Amino acid sequence: MNFQKILVPLAATGLLAFAYKHYQWTGVALVVSGLVTWALLHFSRLMQILKRAANRPIGYVDSAVMLNAKLQKGKTLMHVIAMTKALGELLSVKDAQPEVFRWTDGTQSHVTATFAGGKLQSWELFRPAEKPEIEQKIEAS
Repeated sequence: MNFQKILVPLAATGLLAFAYKHYQWTGVALVVSGLVTWALLHFSRLMQILKRAANRPIGYVDSAVMLNAKLQKGKTLMHVIAMTKALGELLSVKDAQPEVFRWTDGTQSHVTATFAGGKLQSWELFRPAEKPEIEQKIEAS
């Protein structure tokens, strides 16, 4: 269960009650302004991340190997989008859980990540097999 959906509103309500009990409406105004500031900071960060991602191709990352090294279980989808600076290519059915996204780099290596409830559950790095040197020399000729 996602306790943030319960704890954040409870904490805000508790702060408002505490502020009203000890400082009346002045305290309530101060707590409300703090909560609005907190919400605006998160909203502006979200918009900045999406603005950067809008300028790149969907599912592209500079280095899939570096992305694989940076990923950690439990990171949010928004955090991964901020790291890659690109939206992931959706591989699962839209609005179905778990969500599966893929980011591919220029060498056709890709990271396939599975998100459940917006949190990273697992990921897998795929690297294509390198061609033998003889084939590379023949292609260069």
